[in-house]
Amino acid sequence: MAVNPVNWTSERFSKNFVADYKPYNFVDGEGVRCSIYVSGCPFACKGCYNKAAQDFSYGSPYSPELENQIITDLSADYCQGLTLLGGEPFLNTGVTVPLCERVREAFGRTKDIWSWTGYTWEELMEGTDDKLKLLELIDVVVDGRFEQDKMNLNLAFRGSSNQRIIDVQASLESGDVKLWNEGDYY
Repeated sequence: MAVNPVNWTSERFSKNFVADYKPYNFVDGEGVRCSIYVSGCPFACKGCYNKAAQDFSYGSPYSPELENQIITDLSADYCQGLTLLGGEPFLNTGVTVPLCERVREAFGRTKDIWSWTGYTWEELMEGTDDKLKLLELIDVVVDGRFEQDKMNLNLAFRGSSNQRIIDVQASLESGDVKLWNEGDYY
């Protein structure tokens, strides 16, 4: 019997733990970014670069102090935005949705939000309300499970060639997948 990740829920899996937080990095999306790595991912992709963060109990509990620090760090003029990684951000919506709501409240759309996910866009569209709510709040999603046999270190912002960089807001508006930067990231 195949496991259907569309049926996975944050309530079932998440313990609201964070594996790491890295302010002001240059690798987790375009520009200078603040990156939060949530804990837990049941996809367990072979060759995962962050295997420790697959455990939902790894790291420490998300806290108001960390959230306040993220908002303070994002306030820097040179910081372009927030990145959600993991673990699986879409199975940690108890952390990611309120954080993204606070970012939107503080900065509107002047700071962008990127997220990596093991889900495909199509799976997210069939997903639970909290997954759809998170999509409404973010600008760019890199979708799809990492596939080691499709690994290519020359790809921008992706580990394997099956993954897409999607312009979330344009895709939600059109109902079709619209690639970020019109796909000009190869």
